[in-house]
Amino acid sequence: MKLHLVSLGCAKNLVDSEVMLGRLIKSGWTHTPHPEKADTIIVNTCSFIESAVNESIDTILELARYKQTGVCRRLIVAGCLPERFREEIVESLPEVDLFLGTGAFGEIVKAADGSLDAHRCCLPDPNSITVRRQEPLRIRSSPYMAYLKIAEGCNRHCTYCILPKIRGKQRSRYSEDIVAEAQSLISSGVKELILVAQDTTHYGSDLHPPVSLGRLLGEISELSDEIWIRVLYGHPESIDENIIKTIAEHRNICSYFDIPIQHASNRILKKMGRNYSSDDLRRLFDNIRGSIPDAALRTTAIVGFPGETDADFKKLLRFTQDICFDHLGVFTYSDAEDLLSHRLRHHIPEHVAMGRYNRLMSAQEAISSKNNRKHLHKVYDVLVEGTDENNRYVGRTFFQAPEVDGMTQILSQQLPIGSFVRVKIEDTFEYDLAGKVV
Repeated sequence: MKLHLVSLGCAKNLVDSEVMLGRLIKSGWTHTPHPEKADTIIVNTCSFIESAVNESIDTILELARYKQTGVCRRLIVAGCLPERFREEIVESLPEVDLFLGTGAFGEIVKAADGSLDAHRCCLPDPNSITVRRQEPLRIRSSPYMAYLKIAEGCNRHCTYCILPKIRGKQRSRYSEDIVAEAQSLISSGVKELILVAQDTTHYGSDLHPPVSLGRLLGEISELSDEIWIRVLYGHPESIDENIIKTIAEHRNICSYFDIPIQHASNRILKKMGRNYSSDDLRRLFDNIRGSIPDAALRTTAIVGFPGETDADFKKLLRFTQDICFDHLGVFTYSDAEDLLSHRLRHHIPEHVAMGRYNRLMSAQEAISSKNNRKHLHKVYDVLVEGTDENNRYVGRTFFQAPEVDGMTQILSQQLPIGSFVRVKIEDTFEYDLAGKVV
C-alpha cells in the first residue's frame, strides 16, 4: 500500500509529519511523492492564521480529486485545522474520510489502514498526550538538517494566538531524551540541529526540577564540534542571561536570536497580552549585542491589530529602524471569532493594514541591504544546501535560518551537499549574499 503525505505550516508541524511518516513506513506502508499513485493521502494542516486555513482547505480539495482520478481510497486530514474547528469542519469537507486532531497523531497507522474506531473525527485532548521519547524511525525531509522539537504546547495568553487551544499547555521533554535524540541525529549525518517549540526559550520551566534552555544547549553543544545548533521561536520574556551566556561561550551554537516582538507600542503590546514594554525590548537587544557583537537578530511583527493607530504604527516603525534587525517578518492581523482579540474594538480596515505592512517591509528592505553590506569581503562558514534555478550552489551562514531568511550564493563547482565550506562574500543584495569558496 502506498501513501502520500503533505505537510503544511511551520517547522513544528514538519516534525510531526516526519514522525507520522516514520510510523507508517515502519508498519509496512510505502511513501510515494506522486499523489495519483497513493492509496491513502494525508494532509497535516496549519490553521494559525486565515491564509494558513485557506491554504490547508485548498490543498485538501486539490488532493481530494485523486479519489476520482487516481487510486486514492482514503483522505485523512490531521493537525491544527481539525483541532481548531473540530466537528463543524466535517460537514464542510465531505471529501475527507477522517480528521485527526493534534492529540491523535499516535493513531495515524490505524487511521491509514481503516482500523481506527472513530466516526470521521478523532479529537482527544492535546493535554492528555505526553511528549514522547525519541521515535524509533523518523523520515526526515533533509539528510543534513533536522528540527529538534523540545516541547509541546504553550502557557501564554496572547490575545491574537490560537496555539494554546490547538496544542495545549506547555509540556517539555526530558533533557536526557532530547540529548539522546540529538546524538542520534548527529550520528546519522545531520550538520545543523534547530531547536523548536511553541515557546522555545521557556523550555523546562514545567519540569520538576526545572531545566533551563541554557543548560540543554550546553549539553547538546558538547556532543560535537562539527555541527551548528540554532534556536527558533524565542520569547522576549523568557530569554535570560544564562541563554545569552551559553550561546556566547559555545562556538557551535549559532549566535542567532529569533525573538518575535509582535509590536513596539506599549498600548498595543498590552492589548496583545505581551507582558513587556518597548524599553524592555531595547534593553534585551542591547544586552545581546553587548554580549555577542556579531549576533544576528530576527523578529516578527503584526500590523493592523485592533485599535492600532497611526501613532502606534510609527512607534513600531521607529523601533525597527533603531534596532536594525538583521531579519524581520511582518504579518497583517488575522481575525477570527475564536480569538480573544476579536472582541476588541476598532478593527483596522484591510487596506490600512496592508499599507502599514508595505511601509514596514520597505523600511526593512533598506535596513537589510545596509546590514548585508557589512559582510562584504568577510569569510564565513556556509552550509551547502543545493543549487538554484541557474545551477549555482546556494547555502546559509550562521546568521541565515532555513526558509525564513536570505541565502548565500556560492561560486564554485562540485560542492558536496550538506557540507561546510569557507566562503568570502563578494556581493550583497537586499536579502541575499554571494561569494566564492576560499
